[in-house]
Amino acid sequence: EYIQIYSVMKKTLLIVVIILAVIIALPVINLIRWSLQIKKPLDIIIVDKTVPTLEREHHKPFSWILTNDRYVKKESNTGYSYKKDYYGFFPQRPLRDKKWDRNDYHLADIINLANKSDAIYFTDTYGVFFNDWFRGINKSRKSRKIYGGLNNTDFLLLKEMKDRNKLIIMEYNSFDYPTAEFESVRTQEKLGISFSGWTGKYFSSLDTTTTDFPIWMTAMYRKEYRKPWTFTKPGIVILKEKDIVVLEEGKQLKNPIPRIVTDDASVQKYGVLPSVAFDQWFDIIDPLQNKVISKFKLDTTPLGDTLLVNNSLMNEFPAVVQEPVRQRTYYFSGDFATYDLPFWTARVKGVEKLKGVFFSDKPDDTRRFFWLYYRPLINTVFNDYYTSLKKK
Repeated sequence: EYIQIYSVMKKTLLIVVIILAVIIALPVINLIRWSLQIKKPLDIIIVDKTVPTLEREHHKPFSWILTNDRYVKKESNTGYSYKKDYYGFFPQRPLRDKKWDRNDYHLADIINLANKSDAIYFTDTYGVFFNDWFRGINKSRKSRKIYGGLNNTDFLLLKEMKDRNKLIIMEYNSFDYPTAEFESVRTQEKLGISFSGWTGKYFSSLDTTTTDFPIWMTAMYRKEYRKPWTFTKPGIVILKEKDIVVLEEGKQLKNPIPRIVTDDASVQKYGVLPSVAFDQWFDIIDPLQNKVISKFKLDTTPLGDTLLVNNSLMNEFPAVVQEPVRQRTYYFSGDFATYDLPFWTARVKGVEKLKGVFFSDKPDDTRRFFWLYYRPLINTVFNDYYTSLKKK
């Protein structure tokens, strides 16, 4: 009997050792597979002015994709560092000292930069504000800007890149405050779109006692409607200068989370999900002559539809648009490049297969946006562009 027990224990231990060996070996094998991928030299300008933490989560996901897909800088043949390879706001260690630096391009750099660069991505131009930088400050109203906004130099670089038929991606909040109206209007003209002035966001709770809820919204609401803010459920807030629209679950909304929906042809081309939940900020634009690749869709009730119509709004509006002639300029109407993920995973090939770890099958799991929408979209855009440059 003792020999039998010993034999069972030995087998069990062997199985455990084998399982552990596989668990340890798989990442190593996939790291080797990643390192054996052919490098893709492409010089990409990344602009991120909204970096209030060391995590840099407003461009980190994009840098993750570049690393995972083996894009490298031409001169050094090295990958893109999310900590160093961008223009914008640079927080300094230790963060508690509140010291920061900036990495800007200047007018004298623009022609040379546009000539030698292959692509530009404005991931976030909003900037860093006093209340965001100095945590714990009263958030009852909007605070003053420390750094940020799309400026004249940004516009001129965008123009030079477009004149040279380079790849351009710009996303949410390039047109609204704190960007000056003059820069906003001519940037919209250059992209061939029109900004409505409306921006919005989903909130998992409209209760003002929730951590990090923008309290200044309640003052806007009281001023416009002459009644107190009584919302507590999940919902969407849409804003324009002094106007505010609140859509709450159970009243104006069925499912409160906005969705990004894509037609069959674009699903096929970009490899994205036909429908995915999105919980970050968005803006509402008129695409004019641009091709609409994906749309935002709000799941409104008849009461919600009425409220939107009364403010000249609809429950569907563009999420991703593409310039239709040369097809190398894109505008993303949402805060797409915002997601915090462990950067070391970028060097593991096939990491997305661990879906139970990073995201679930639940349709309302907003983590699915990065893995099943943003990542394949960026991969397709850059791979197509890189292939077209190689053919020249």
